[in-house]
Amino acid sequence: MGVALLELRGVTKSFGAIHALQGIDLTIEPAEVVGLMGDNGAGKSTMVRVIAGNFAPTEGEYLFEGQPCHFTKPVDARARGIEVVYQDLALCNNLTAAANVFLGRELKRRVGPFKILDHNAMYVRAAELFAELKSETRPRDLVRQMSGGQRQAVAIARTRLSDAKLVLMDEPTAAISVRQVHEVLELIRRLRDRGIAILLISHRMPDVFEVCDRVVVLRRGRMVADRPIGESSPEEVTGLITGAIASLHPHDGASPSPASAHGMHA
Repeated sequence: MGVALLELRGVTKSFGAIHALQGIDLTIEPAEVVGLMGDNGAGKSTMVRVIAGNFAPTEGEYLFEGQPCHFTKPVDARARGIEVVYQDLALCNNLTAAANVFLGRELKRRVGPFKILDHNAMYVRAAELFAELKSETRPRDLVRQMSGGQRQAVAIARTRLSDAKLVLMDEPTAAISVRQVHEVLELIRRLRDRGIAILLISHRMPDVFEVCDRVVVLRRGRMVADRPIGESSPEEVTGLITGAIASLHPHDGASPSPASAHGMHA
């Protein structure tokens, strides 16, 4: 296999005496969908923020396309092709789908000495992106009138503007209907088919087992499993999340994690 798209080697992130992440080793290949699971407080959000450039690792190496990275802010990560679709989506309800896709990256055209927003160009490009994602979202629709699945399509279309290579998706199917869940999982497949890698952070076991190639489980800041989806099961992952199964990670070997020794807390 060639160079991994993303590689974390022994990444630790501490906040004073609190070790939010401890010795994380992770690789993600191009066009791979990796599910990230764990209970509240397991370190999922911290890991996403390290990858997205919000936090620098306290220890360890971060490589992207084989190059060491030292991001100091999210805009640095975005410049390399790393995009995040946060759970709240960060959309403006009073704007159209197209306006949200281009928020902060508006297309402009010159009229005499002035530059004005080129709404038509943004509608055309947004329509192309929605067609590419096979979404029914229309560029002129107001976000406030959209379903959860359509809102996800707007947020995902935004990542396509920048030619993303890795998209981090934080709980994209939380609080939406069954039909909309299907829409979002299809959007994930479409991104993968275009060669984009995805890290899917989710509490929803069926979603992870439906679209992911691998599942990674964190517990109390440690990685306790990194398994091909076909070699795991929802029961096994549940056991790893709760601590009923100590660890399947080779580095942990014989030493059970603190979660299995002391019970579990969020």
